[in-house]
Amino acid sequence: MFHKQGRYSGLLKPISYFLDLSFVIGLAVILPLRLHYPLLLISYLFVGWIVISVKNEFYEVERYAKISRVFSLLFRQFVVYFVVLYAFIGFFKEHLVSRLMLAQYFALTFFLVAFFKILMYYLLQRYRETLGGNFRNTVVVGNNAKAQQLIQIFNNHPEFGYVFKRKFTPKSKSFSVQECIDFIESHEIDEIYCSVAELTNIQLAEIVHFADNNLKAVKFIPDNKFIYNKRLKFDYYDYLPVLSLRDIPLEASINYFLKRLFDIVFSLGVIVFLLSWLVPLMGILIKLESRGPVFFKQKRHGINGDEFRCYKFRSMAVNQDADKAQATKGDMRVTKIGNFMRKTSIDELPQFFNVLFGQMSVVGPRPHMVFHTELYGNLVDKYMVRHFVKPGITGLAQVRGYRGEITQDSDIINRVRLDIFYVENWTMALDFKIIIDTVLNVFRGEENAY
Repeated sequence: MFHKQGRYSGLLKPISYFLDLSFVIGLAVILPLRLHYPLLLISYLFVGWIVISVKNEFYEVERYAKISRVFSLLFRQFVVYFVVLYAFIGFFKEHLVSRLMLAQYFALTFFLVAFFKILMYYLLQRYRETLGGNFRNTVVVGNNAKAQQLIQIFNNHPEFGYVFKRKFTPKSKSFSVQECIDFIESHEIDEIYCSVAELTNIQLAEIVHFADNNLKAVKFIPDNKFIYNKRLKFDYYDYLPVLSLRDIPLEASINYFLKRLFDIVFSLGVIVFLLSWLVPLMGILIKLESRGPVFFKQKRHGINGDEFRCYKFRSMAVNQDADKAQATKGDMRVTKIGNFMRKTSIDELPQFFNVLFGQMSVVGPRPHMVFHTELYGNLVDKYMVRHFVKPGITGLAQVRGYRGEITQDSDIINRVRLDIFYVENWTMALDFKIIIDTVLNVFRGEENAY
């Protein structure tokens, strides 16, 4: 069911952020700018750079982007940054600042950032072209002029990192969607490009259904008849327009960076100020009532379907069904202290270690047991979409009442529906709202918390 995509280019964006901010802050510290409040300038430049970068999409350089795109981004970024930099003098009355030194600071920052951004662009292209790394396996479902043009782009531009595997001809008598799916699964295809003009609605639906449930990316080669009824992302490969079916906000580097930064800070706060004394206390109480370990570790599926061990305080007596059977109301396996922990959600707190380790997030779709993932992945439509992001300690479905035992089909269907909404509509504001609702629900008490 799962295929790890092996897409490592996502690491380059956080690294680029760190490198550029090192230049922005480091030069401001090293150069003698004659400031009354140097920490104020550092904070101002740090925030200013991030805000300008987000507004200009400075770090959104896709693998198919031309060098002109890089130059355009550099120009826009530093024009705005120049204004922001010199505005500092007026805003904070720093009239003793050397204008000449400030100009030198700006020139050096521009040179270093531009040099390393262009260098990284070319090194990554050469890496794909010569070593064949950082690639994406692709198939094209279509046989018209635009489909053929896309295949030529894949073959003629190895620096893009697309490996073309096979073309399917939808209008031929021998074409079968199932044959296409079988090929995609057996050859570990990452992206499927469909010519909308040559596929029926039923065939498109079958391909999209398969992709959603198997973590494959579907993109469309459009024609004039295409109905834009989805949240689509429009890109250019060379001069050819291509549409992506789903635009996931957390795939943007700045969004990922902000969420990961929040996760680290929040989880460290909980671990230092709460778990540091709660773990010994709960350990004593758990050990006094029943034999077994303090922590319960269970395999669950995370982002891209990767398995990880999810930590909880042990709330049940040790039993053989812990990895298969859900806790039910009045479950005899639950201990007295375990019943208290489950009602107050204290048993979930050790998952902040999973958050710190990068396996989970504070907010996201709840990770399910491996057994249940295999079950629901085949039964619930688009179930696997929830694995495009990291699982969370709490989530939108949980604060809307869909937590705990699944007693009927509508429970898991509505949970998946809300999880997909979260994946496609994530914002930091939504995360904060979910956290606040989670805390309020703990104090109110929840019917399904058992």
